[in-house]
Amino acid sequence: MSSELYFIYDSHCPWSYAALPVVEALQQAQPELQVHAWHCAHYNGSESVGFEQMKQAEQQSDVEFGQGYVRFVDSPKNSVMSANLLSWVETKQHNKLIPTLKAIQHAHFVEGNPLGIKIDFNELVHDLKLSAPNKVFKEELSKESEYILSDVQELQEFMGTTAFPALLLVQGNDATLIDHAAYLANPKRVAELIK
Repeated sequence: MSSELYFIYDSHCPWSYAALPVVEALQQAQPELQVHAWHCAHYNGSESVGFEQMKQAEQQSDVEFGQGYVRFVDSPKNSVMSANLLSWVETKQHNKLIPTLKAIQHAHFVEGNPLGIKIDFNELVHDLKLSAPNKVFKEELSKESEYILSDVQELQEFMGTTAFPALLLVQGNDATLIDHAAYLANPKRVAELIK
């Protein structure tokens, strides 16, 4: 029976950052699980995360937030370039998607990298050996990002929610919306769902 996991997230959302270990635990529990991680590009420079939201994510999960991030948590966030890069990786180098997302989230939430201009991505792209074209480092959504946003909207209609992060596990003809919040403190417990 084939299994797929749909993960709707925003790379600059602290709850999406806290949910990634749940995704990784599901992958470890079922290595043949096909993961579709779709960036919803929520943060476009017009709003901030806010200290309270970050603090709640920190308290309910096992992820860390560095001082570089905490200092500017109330500043507006813009995940458009991250969305473009991750959408490109999703379509062109899918096997590097989760490592790239993890590296982006580490750079943002631990190191305090705003990931707002091309130079912010240089080290990350080099370390992951990504051959990303310049078109992904633009301030507007790329065509790949727009296609993925269309898929996100269809999936959200199916799930009946626009909330993110969202995890939908599809096994054969069965689809299960995973309450990721129940696993944030202990992601490995989510493996019980696979069994």
